[in-house]
Parts: sequence; structure tokens; C-alpha cells
Amino acid sequence: MQPFTAFMTVESSRSYIDDLYSRDSDKCLASIICIKNSVIGSNRQKESVIAQGIVSRLIYLLRDKNVKPELRIEAALTIGSLAKGTENHIELLIDSGIVQILLEILDEPDPKLIDACLCCLRTLASQEHHPINSKFDVKNIEKLLSLATPTETLQRQSCIATILSSTCKTPAEQNNLCAIGGPTVLAALLSVDHPSVKIPVATCLASMCFNNANVAKEIVNTSHRNIKIIAYLTKMIARDKSIEMQLEAARCMTNLHRAGAIPAYHLCITYKTLPCLVRICQVEHPEAQRATAAETLAYLTEVDSDLQQIAAISNQLVSALVDLLSCHSLAARAAAFRAFASLGANDEDIRKRIIDTKCLMDQIVDGLTDTNKDINLASVRCLHSLSRSVQQLRTTFQDHSVWRPLMTLLSENPSSELLLAASSTLCNLLLEFSPAKEPIIHQGAISLLCNLTFSPEPALRLNGVWALMNLAFQADQRVKSQILNLLGTDQIFRLLADSDPRVLMKTLGLLRNLVSPRNHTDTMMALHGTQVMQGVVLVLEGPHSPEVKEQALLILSNIADGERAKDHIMINEDILKKLVAYMTHPAPCLQESAVFCIGNLSRQGEPGAMERQTKLREFGVIAVLQQLLSTSDTILFNRVKSTLSNFSDV
Repeated sequence: MQPFTAFMTVESSRSYIDDLYSRDSDKCLASIICIKNSVIGSNRQKESVIAQGIVSRLIYLLRDKNVKPELRIEAALTIGSLAKGTENHIELLIDSGIVQILLEILDEPDPKLIDACLCCLRTLASQEHHPINSKFDVKNIEKLLSLATPTETLQRQSCIATILSSTCKTPAEQNNLCAIGGPTVLAALLSVDHPSVKIPVATCLASMCFNNANVAKEIVNTSHRNIKIIAYLTKMIARDKSIEMQLEAARCMTNLHRAGAIPAYHLCITYKTLPCLVRICQVEHPEAQRATAAETLAYLTEVDSDLQQIAAISNQLVSALVDLLSCHSLAARAAAFRAFASLGANDEDIRKRIIDTKCLMDQIVDGLTDTNKDINLASVRCLHSLSRSVQQLRTTFQDHSVWRPLMTLLSENPSSELLLAASSTLCNLLLEFSPAKEPIIHQGAISLLCNLTFSPEPALRLNGVWALMNLAFQADQRVKSQILNLLGTDQIFRLLADSDPRVLMKTLGLLRNLVSPRNHTDTMMALHGTQVMQGVVLVLEGPHSPEVKEQALLILSNIADGERAKDHIMINEDILKKLVAYMTHPAPCLQESAVFCIGNLSRQGEPGAMERQTKLREFGVIAVLQQLLSTSDTILFNRVKSTLSNFSDV
């Protein structure tokens, strides 16, 4: 047999392929070794091996318990090398059932064969495009945990930690791994003083607790040798550790915090995790690690204003994130946008610092028009966060006409995630004081938002009706009529019966804005009064909270403020009875709203005032008002007193 050389190709070495099928164990072993060496680092060679159907022979040898152990080990190593190829190579291996075969071999006694299979499984578990988590059952995971004791080899411990990371992607998988002792085994592995073990263990813990409160709590409460997991992780964040170790430990701490297991004010979050992530964002670190740090920092600070302010204290952070926006890496740019979105979520001063950063708004506009959807989404989220600033809506946002690319994105059949972020931003851009309001209307915003209210996703329905509510506030009658005509009566009733109370509240807010201010009330009620009154009655008679019914009563108060619109209430005895009943309701907000509506109906000096007062007397309004004078609620008392003053002989 010819000696193998580094320049030999599989295509020109047919004898090696033929020997793979030989009954001579030595020839077969030499062939496998030759093939293994030829495919290392070469996707072209991997493609050739796969194209010649060699994978099925390798799998056959791997499963054959009657051949020499060396043959099976080399077959596993060769398959592991093929698993480092292209997405197509990996997909073929997974479809061939290799994961289950490797898992079955873990029950055999040969430690070298087990290690070879674990290395192959680790390679398959490390790729993202073809997840293998569905291939594992509880028995498989229990076997992996049994092989991961602190006395095992570093390679075995590292492999198992990486494999376990791929088995806990869903809440059910996370719960299963936790229930069969995952936290205890991983805590023990954290005591192994070697980066090759600690880093994949931290990655596994981060995956295991992501968005899972129960698992996160169990991890935080788990100890090994009386040392808790978060104590091990805190030591891993220390500056004398490698950047990779610091980053993985910080990611795990972040996920534990966001899952509710560690409070924001805990020292390990405020003084360890947060500073570590800010530090790794700086320009002296590799781009990939900076991107991961920025992404993790965005997640850590997303909902906590205190953490946002602490992170923003660092003068270098904003400039470091701006530098990331200039990187070629899509992941780095997206992470920087997300970090800016989190930092500016709540504090006006931080938003101003971000927006005042040179060329940032230009970067955001470029992100909105980028061909990559991840960049689009990240830049929209950043824009949404910054759009909470009233001052910037009137100045910087207007100067850069950010609504143009935003409306373009919304018109291009965006994903649900992008649609949610973009429509949330639109809600802010349509506020009454925003200069962008009118040009956005001309771009077809009303039709787009009305369509959103038909979405099966509650969050999108909410954004649609919320933006319409903002749009209707102090709008001219043309815009209001367009909203009502495009939305339609049936859809308004559907929204008023929505299972999401937030959608119901914003729909009531929309109706309230449609029938106000006073100079619009009569016109809008003349056109749509019947439908508006039906909607109000629907809510008042439904099983809703006092806060919801208060909004319905405030709509009636707006209607009662009109000159002719009042008649829609006065001719409806059922509504009048409801108003009198709500005047004595246990909820103060309903009492105050009902009295306010009666006050508008009985106001003196308006056409028909005496007739309305007479009818209200017939419904017992005077007696109820006099009874309410004994209230200790100052606001209610003042409203009652003012309303009684409308009746001159009281």
C-alpha cells in the first residue's frame, strides 16, 4: 500500500476507498485513517467522500461490535471531521441517524470509543443551523450526566457540557435537564479548574436558565462543596481570567437575572457582570467578543432603569458602541443598535447623550434601509427607544425624516417581529406634537394601522389601535372620518370585545379622541353616533374592571359636552339609568366619571338645558347628588357640588 501524503486526494486514491470495504481489518483501518486525514480542513475532500457514499460504510463500521475497536474509533473520528463541513454535510449526517447511533454507543464499556463518540456529538451540537436537541430523550441526558463527574477527563467533561447546551433549548427541555440533576452535575464541573471545562459549563447554564424562572431559581440555589454556582461564576468574571471565560460567565449571570433569580441590585450584577460587559465592549478587544458583550449588555439592561444609568456612566461605552456600528460584522452592528435601544429606554438624559453622538442618527437611517433584516430590526428597536423623547421627535427625528424609511419597511411585508417594533415606533411618531404626523398620514398610515387591528397577534392589534388613538387626538374631522370608515363598525365592536384588556382600553381611548374636542363632537356623533353609543353600552354591560368602564363613561362625558350630541344620551333611558347607578358605585373613579357626565348634561345656558334637567330629576339624580355631598373624596365632592349648582332651585 502506498504511503499517504498530504497532497493525495480521495479521487486519485481509489485503492484506499476499495480497502474501506475489505474484510482485512488492517487494510480497512489504514483506509479509514487515510480518509480521515484527507478530509481534515478540506470541505472539498469532505464533499468527495460524501458523494462516493462512504458515510454509510463508516456508520456500518461504527455500529459493528464485531470489528476491532480501533476501526470503530477511527470511524467515529472521521464522521466527526465530516461534521465540521458545510451545512449540507451536517444535514446529511443528521438525516442518516448518526446522533442516535452515537448516543447508543455511550452505553458500551470502551472509554476510548465513548470519548470518540462524545467528540463527534460535540461537533454536531456546536453548529446552529441544524439543531439536534430533538434527538435526545431523558434517558440519553441521564447517561450524559452520569459520564460527567469531576473525576473524568477534561475532554469528556468539556464535550458533555457542550452537548448538554444543545439539549435545553425549549422550556420543556430546560425543565427536564433540571429535574434529573443537571444543576448539581454542572455545579460540580465548575469546580474543575480548567477553562476548557468552565467555559462550556457556563454556556450550558446560560442556555438552561434562559427565560425560565423555575430553572434559574434552582441553579442559583445549587451548591458544590458549599460553594454556590453564582459564587463560581463571580470568580470567573474576574479580570485575571480569559475574556472568553469572563464573557460566558457574564452571559450566564445575565440570564439568571433576567429570569428573576438574581435582583438587579445584587453585587454580582451591579459590580461584576455589568462592568465586565461594558469593559469587553471597548475597542481593544476582538470584534466578535465585543459584539457578544454588547448583545448581552443590551439584554441585561433592557428593563431596569438603574442598570441603564449605571452602564451609561461610562463615558467610553457610547463611543465604543458607535465604533461597533462601523464594523463589517452584521452581528456587531446589530448588537450595538440593541445596546443603544436598552440604554435609552427610560432616561431622557441618556437618550440625549446617545442622539447627540456624532453621525448616530445617520447610522440608524442607514440601518433602516439596510438589506439585512437583522440590521433593520435592531435599528428599528433603537429608533423606538429614542422616539420616547418628546424633544427629539420635534428636532432630530424631523431633521432626518426617519419616518420615510420606517414607512417603507412597514410596506414591504415585514416579519412579525419587525412589524411589532416598527409599529411601536409609529405610535410615538404619531403623537400630537410630532411634526412627522401629517406626512405619515399622507404615506397611507391610516390604512396600514387599520389592517394591523385585524392581526391575530394581540401585540400587533394593540399597536394598531394605539397608533390610531394617537393619530385621532386633536386631528381634523377628515382624518377622524377616514379612521372610522376604514376601520368599520364591525371591527370596532370586535376590538371592544377583545380578550386583551389593553386592546380594549386603547379602543376606548380611540373612541374618546374621535368624539372630542367639543367642536368635533356634534359632527362625529351626527355621522357615527349610533355605532359609538352601541360600543359604549357594550362595555358598560360587560364584565370589565372599573378602569375599563371609566373610559366608557368618559366617552359619554365627551358626548354630553356636545350641543346636539347630548340627545344621544338623553333619548336613551337605559344609559341614563346606568349613569345614576354608577354615581353610587363602590369604585370612586366610576362615581366621579358618572357625576362629571351628569354635570355636562345639566349645564345651564345651553339650548334645551331646562328640559334635560327636568328629565334628570325624574331619574332621581338630585337625591343621589345630595347623598354624595357626605363623601370624604375631595375630587368627587367638588364635582357633586358643581353639578348641583346647575340645578338653580336646589
